[in-house]
Amino acid sequence: MLEMGSLVDGKYKILNKIGQGGMSVVYLAMNERANKQWAIKEVRKDGVQNFEVVKQGLIAETEMLKKLSHPNLPSIIDVIDGDGTFLIVMDYIEGRHLESVVKEYGAQSQEDVIEWAKQLCDVLSYLHSRKPPIIYRDMKPSNVMLKPDGKVMLIDFGTAREFKENSVADTTCLGTQGYAAPEQYGGHGQTDARTDIYCLGATLYHLLTGHNPSEPPYEMYPIRYWNPDLSSGLEEIILKCTQKNPDDRYQNCGELLYALEHYNELDIEYKRKQTLKWRAFLCSAALTVLAGAGAVGFKMAENSVTASTYEAYVAEAASLEGTDRDQSIQYYENAIALDPSNGLAYKKLLDYFLIKEPGQEETKSSGEDKDVVNNLSDTEEQIIRKVLGTEENRNRSNEEYLKENTAAYNRFAYDLGIAYYFSYNGIGNKGAARKWLEIASKAEPTAETETTTSGSGNITEETIEELTPTNINRAANLYKISEYYDRLGVRNQAGDSIVSYENYWNDLLKIVEDDSVSGNNIYALLAYKELTSEIARSAASFRSEGIKQSDMENALDSAEEAVYSMGLDLESNDEEDSYEEELGKALIESLNSARTIVASTFNRNNLTTDTQGGEQNAADTAAD
Repeated sequence: MLEMGSLVDGKYKILNKIGQGGMSVVYLAMNERANKQWAIKEVRKDGVQNFEVVKQGLIAETEMLKKLSHPNLPSIIDVIDGDGTFLIVMDYIEGRHLESVVKEYGAQSQEDVIEWAKQLCDVLSYLHSRKPPIIYRDMKPSNVMLKPDGKVMLIDFGTAREFKENSVADTTCLGTQGYAAPEQYGGHGQTDARTDIYCLGATLYHLLTGHNPSEPPYEMYPIRYWNPDLSSGLEEIILKCTQKNPDDRYQNCGELLYALEHYNELDIEYKRKQTLKWRAFLCSAALTVLAGAGAVGFKMAENSVTASTYEAYVAEAASLEGTDRDQSIQYYENAIALDPSNGLAYKKLLDYFLIKEPGQEETKSSGEDKDVVNNLSDTEEQIIRKVLGTEENRNRSNEEYLKENTAAYNRFAYDLGIAYYFSYNGIGNKGAARKWLEIASKAEPTAETETTTSGSGNITEETIEELTPTNINRAANLYKISEYYDRLGVRNQAGDSIVSYENYWNDLLKIVEDDSVSGNNIYALLAYKELTSEIARSAASFRSEGIKQSDMENALDSAEEAVYSMGLDLESNDEEDSYEEELGKALIESLNSARTIVASTFNRNNLTTDTQGGEQNAADTAAD
């Protein structure tokens, strides 16, 4: 480390240490001849693996910054390559990282965040306009300095890259999990300007809500979920910035900057549209109902208007499902806003998301208890979270209103928990499922289907089935499994606790008990696939806690027997297979891989290194 008071390169006097990272230390220095302060970043060879690689990266970073000139970027003044150390002399930026500001003061004001966002848009737009464009790729609060005058500075270009137009993919994930866009992970396409837009959206989310997206629950909710007073227009901007598909985001920083400058107009437009719709529906319904209300009283007439309008919204939404998806969703949202304690619109909206698109074969079998039919996408999941949030002019969330309708809330929790567990983004999200499965697991069972009512006491034309003992038992078993994912390090990087794999094994077997899988082929196939994948993934851990080879093989045999007993066509290569047949074929493939892994696990002493590599590949195949 540099000594305090020492002179670097004959002109920079070290005053004090002002920061330290994983492989570098930053000092405040004074050029006494020019009477100017500078920051010196020191990277030492000691304790740094692949120092030459790191050094070359730093050289590339400094060369890139030397070419840039922008008021929101620091300037590189000097580079000193010493014996076992590498020094970068740059502008000293007086101020604080935005990360430390949020840690000390919590969520920042909407007005301040928008002003910072405009400045960051401007500097990103400058970087993207270079020839070739420079993609920053690591926007986050800790890389943004807030100066005393309110200006922000973008620092740390360690992950930036020049955009290569003909490149189809980047190599590895560079950036920070939680803020990084999906395409920053290897194999998901090349990063471009839209990558920085995603990272900026995640940064704004953190600043506005105080919730770090790189910490549990590792998700970004609509910002008004945390603070209902935030702008609905700003919420829509951040949702658009953080879309999984780059094509669904703002396509450049100019578009985003314009939206930020006019976010209030988005609020106004939203209110105008909502007001017009309300007036049209309420006037029509009120004229019809009030004409015959007479002496019955205004309160009863008001309730009738609400019920009539609610049913009109739901009916209109259902009629548009096959022709106008966006408008259909809007009508469901309108119904929920009108009567958030009525479970029908929530149920039908979720059902709509879990049914195949028009023109595709519907996978729900007639008369079968529907649990999972189709995948729940990122966009659809965001809509579900949005409708559970808080409406304008209300001090409680829609979810809190729905809780008052116990039967409807429990049913919705069960359906959403199952959807999260098995079908979110095609792979499931056990962490997101856990809350909802726990709610469903604590429901009071009923053997009959009963009619649920809205919060205003009006019986809807359609009924919602209450949870049966089978549903509740199923939710309880899956909830237990979802809890393990926080404690199995290979499943969730947030958990580091040691768990009993013997208990885990016993709980896995419960999800395929006869009562849970009987009468529902889709659930049975998904549950057996879950069991098979976990056997493949954790065979060695199961063995270490006394689970026998015969136990695992018997479980796999039961899964195979179950799938073949369903009478599915598992041999054809028909592209128009039913959903059940697709699941069945995937299960058979997973079974074959799992058998290979179990056999190799119990003969591990005879395996070569190459064989072990093949085992891991097989495990990945089974898990997929």
